[in-house]
Amino acid sequence: MATVDKKRKRDQQNRHLIDEGISEGVHLDIPSDGENELSDEDSDHEVEAFPEIDTRSDSISENVNTEEDGDEDEEEEEGDDDFFDSGDDDQGEEAASSSLEDFSVFPRPKSIISRITGQLKLVYPPIEPDYDSDSSTEDAPNRVGNIPMHWYDDLPHVGYDMNGRKVLRPARGDELDKFLETVEDPSSWTTALDRNTQSEKPLTAEELDIIRRLRENEIPDPDIDPYEVFLKNDKPQIMPLSSAPEPKRRWVPSKWEKQKVMKIVRAIRQGRILPAKPKTTGPRQLYSLWDTPTDSTIPAPSAAPKVRLPTNAESYNPPPEYLPDPDAPVEKDEDDNTFTPTAYSALRLVPAYDRFINERFDRLLDLYLAPRIQRRRLPPGVTKADDLIPQLPDPKTLHPFPTYRALRHSHQVRVRAISVSPGGEWIVSGDDVGEIRLWEVLIGQEVKTWRVDGNITAIDWCPRKDVAFFVVGVETSLHAFVPPFLPPAMLTATLSLLNPAVLPPVPETPSSIKWASSPPTSDGPTLTIQLPPSSGVPKQITWHRRGDYFASVSGKENQGVIWIHQMSKRHSQAPFRKIKGDVQKVLFHPHKPNFFVATQRYVRIYDLAAQQLLKTLMPGLRWISCMDIHPSGDHLIVGGYDRKLCWFDLELSDKPYKVLRYHSRALRSSAFHPTYPLFASTSDDGTIQIFHARVFSDLLTDPLIVPLKILRGHTVSDGLGVLEARWCPGAPWLITAGADGAVAVWQ
Repeated sequence: MATVDKKRKRDQQNRHLIDEGISEGVHLDIPSDGENELSDEDSDHEVEAFPEIDTRSDSISENVNTEEDGDEDEEEEEGDDDFFDSGDDDQGEEAASSSLEDFSVFPRPKSIISRITGQLKLVYPPIEPDYDSDSSTEDAPNRVGNIPMHWYDDLPHVGYDMNGRKVLRPARGDELDKFLETVEDPSSWTTALDRNTQSEKPLTAEELDIIRRLRENEIPDPDIDPYEVFLKNDKPQIMPLSSAPEPKRRWVPSKWEKQKVMKIVRAIRQGRILPAKPKTTGPRQLYSLWDTPTDSTIPAPSAAPKVRLPTNAESYNPPPEYLPDPDAPVEKDEDDNTFTPTAYSALRLVPAYDRFINERFDRLLDLYLAPRIQRRRLPPGVTKADDLIPQLPDPKTLHPFPTYRALRHSHQVRVRAISVSPGGEWIVSGDDVGEIRLWEVLIGQEVKTWRVDGNITAIDWCPRKDVAFFVVGVETSLHAFVPPFLPPAMLTATLSLLNPAVLPPVPETPSSIKWASSPPTSDGPTLTIQLPPSSGVPKQITWHRRGDYFASVSGKENQGVIWIHQMSKRHSQAPFRKIKGDVQKVLFHPHKPNFFVATQRYVRIYDLAAQQLLKTLMPGLRWISCMDIHPSGDHLIVGGYDRKLCWFDLELSDKPYKVLRYHSRALRSSAFHPTYPLFASTSDDGTIQIFHARVFSDLLTDPLIVPLKILRGHTVSDGLGVLEARWCPGAPWLITAGADGAVAVWQ
């Protein structure tokens, strides 16, 4: 208790001394704020000598003067407690607050007795800049500097501060947070992200007005008048055009121009004006485009393509055997630019060549597009050029396939259509004079001949094995013929199908095609289907595999008409109201109710059951000429007049899987073998290409296509070669028909 009383007594003495020192104001070394306002009359006019100041006396630590004056330190510590805490003595706190109520300034000072002067001294606590700064409650700004901020788009930080530490990217909310922020703060939409500081910056009223003007398609600057008059002229405008007659001075020579010209002429004559000296340049250096380069490291250039040398047919007076027959009709394709030999008695009678400019232009294109340097670049891992050739099996291991011509049967004129019976015993062929011949495959013996009026353009045998007949397309009619020497049961079934005793009921939608049956005779057709005259000549006849339906394609004036005929109901219909393009070929799918229609450039696949288009194949040919489908139904080959044969994988893509270029002229026919892995293609160059085509059941394995044999035996006549090719169903034999009138069997 004695200690407590002693402390209280000292506190009261200190406070009393402070009050006296503040009220008198004469013992303080540093003048207060009130001293400056006092006049000179109120001052004491006394100046005391200020003693020398010891810097060690200004320390406010707790260890000051611990050795010399322990009581003084104790008083300072007690003063500190009373000034900042003073929670133990409520009376002392009230007294201090009452005595310093008018003079307390935050932060509160401490009172100590100076060791040097022995007087009281106020010491203020040091200022903490981090706490007392005006921006202490604000977020630290991004001070990375003026740098392109897109450098750090993919990094978690946005730059570095002055100390080299990474400045992390501030966290930003998602769209939901932005929406909630707009709900809480209606003015949040008036802010924009500042990429340099990574913070939202409020937009000014001027910037908001610019944004509004831009959204309303107005001029951003409101001070610009778009309708301001550019030329402010109060003078009346004069029309620049006038109907006044031309003045005389415009077409009379000017004497002033004459004087200037004569002045220049006199200067030239006197030598005062000298003409420009000609440039002393040497002769123009010409170099050959195909010379060998000087650098030995560059491969030698390839030779320029040479022009084909003329033959005897291109002579102005060729031998008679090179001249075409003037009486024979000449069929020439649009793209066929071959030279036609012509005889002239003298060279002066030869006219100008009409294709001279075209051929010279093509020659220049060949030279321009030809490679200057033959680059010998091989893929990685390939050391020889032979390694680039795919490894194909030896054709000797892929037997059987046709290799030679076993039989030959001749017509008098061109043969365009042939067909083989389902059993492979009979062949029927038709020529351009309307003669139909039936002959045996094994020995080539002709069995029967029919004659019709008109060109025979299509023939196809019914695939059913319980009946035997074939359909022939002539002019605007389809005729069904029954071959001789049939077994009685098969003959009865055939006649009951073609000429039934009881006709089927008439369908609800009648057709314009007429079906007419005739009594069975040996020289005429048993059934005739009369097509409309507007349909044109039948170009193709193809059967469904079950033998009840067959389709015919008729063409006239670049328009193809498709008819589908049903034998059991004796009804015909046109499945398409409008066809895009000129129809060339049609096919039935072997297993699905799909129908293939080949126009000039595209092949479209239709679903007859659903009556919709399934897919459109794009072979990339200029003009499609032939088409056939694999027995599995998953692959299709399409040939064209531009010498290309396209193989399609129907499950893979609508683009060709492989493009084959083995013929030198237009393709005419292509066909798959029904049982053997073979297919053939014929062309106007007179050759027949035989290919091995093995299709695997594994979808990951590509088809194996191997060229096997080139068959030559047909003669090119009038620019046409082999026109049709059909396979014998039971054997690897091929039957072909050509423009030379020959029908050959290849075994």
